Amino acid sequence: MTSARELSRQLRAREVSAREVLDAHFDAIARRNPELNAIVTFTPELARAQADAADRAAARGEFLGLLHGLPVAHKDLQETQGIRTTFGSPLFADYVPAFDTEIVRRMKAAGCVCVGKTNTPEFGAGSQTFNPVFGKTRNPFDTSKTCGGSSGGAAVALATGMIALADGSDTGGSLRNPASFCGVAGLRTTPGLAPGGSLLTVNGPMGRDCGDVGLLLAVLAGWKEVPSLEREFAGTRVAWMGDIPEMPFEPVVREVVNRARVRFETLGCLVEEATPDFEDADAAFRVLRAYEFYTLHGDKPLDRVKETVRQEIERGATLTPEDIAAAHLQRDGLMERTRFFHKTYEFLILPTVQVTPFDIDQPYVNSINGLALPTYIDWMRSCYYISILGVPALSVPCGFTPEGLPVGLQIVGRAGADWNVLQLGRAFEQVIMI
Repeated sequence: MTSARELSRQLRAREVSAREVLDAHFDAIARRNPELNAIVTFTPELARAQADAADRAAARGEFLGLLHGLPVAHKDLQETQGIRTTFGSPLFADYVPAFDTEIVRRMKAAGCVCVGKTNTPEFGAGSQTFNPVFGKTRNPFDTSKTCGGSSGGAAVALATGMIALADGSDTGGSLRNPASFCGVAGLRTTPGLAPGGSLLTVNGPMGRDCGDVGLLLAVLAGWKEVPSLEREFAGTRVAWMGDIPEMPFEPVVREVVNRARVRFETLGCLVEEATPDFEDADAAFRVLRAYEFYTLHGDKPLDRVKETVRQEIERGATLTPEDIAAAHLQRDGLMERTRFFHKTYEFLILPTVQVTPFDIDQPYVNSINGLALPTYIDWMRSCYYISILGVPALSVPCGFTPEGLPVGLQIVGRAGADWNVLQLGRAFEQVIMI
């Protein structure tokens, strides 16, 4: 599949038209979407009108922005003017917003072509993409498996060439998890870099490789141009995360990721075994996540939302000011220890997800290596332990299991150093291709 950056070059050189690019993506949607259910609201008329506008501008020698003529779809948590936005919930099954979120507005202003909305679990809760409005989204590598979530529809649409770029969002792994499960790249941004989001939740870019992720990041961050991803990494100190008792990994995940270590050493990185101090990460994340759910959804009728959403709302309702203050203090301590850790190591590397894609009919993972997991988020500690730190984290494909399922590797950087993370991810990709 052609990268978004190459498509952009071809469009600007007028080697192809935006309508031709769009038609190629429509073909992919027609071939794969009926089986996979990634794009749940399809807007062909709007897309054709936007593509035609891009072609008229190109004929005048004008280009609409960094995303000129590139087909995209927005996660169904992003409100889009005149386009159905359900949040994966029956409560909003017929909701058509009269406005765009800032993420959508920036992408539209950059000249993208919108083909519709991508599937998500109800209110983005959980890392398995299914909901009562649109049903399940399947993994393109094995349709009996989950694609992850909550940006599952986005990851599947990217992996199969239905779109060139996608926005995603991430609280406890909702962007990184589906990127790992579907063999694409996704960046959890430093809080505040991209518009929208909250203390825990951020919006971020997804693409088929780090260069494409960087292109969309520039748009979301409001930059005028895309910086260079070229960088030398000789002598860069990298921490390779060791075992944590409460964070078990399926052996095959560790095997695939550990094989990638030599790639970083080939780049000249000084790779050492080292693990940050994650004390209080679990407790702080669970309190702040429940508080966020209660703040956002406490007015919803509890008998009309899925059980895990109801549980988070109910827990949030019981929190005291002292509980919330304590969680903030715990997070402050985690962030301070992380800053100290990153004085020694510019990057931390660990597997993105603790497991491989699991059965499409299984709502969430309830055990790993025989260890029972009490709640529906326990299997995502490898992501949400990073979320609570307030730092950027990139999931990049690093290999496959013997069964042909993708495994992602997570590159974590210093707060605000999102571009450095992408630079290492891009260098890693280039080593893989040798």
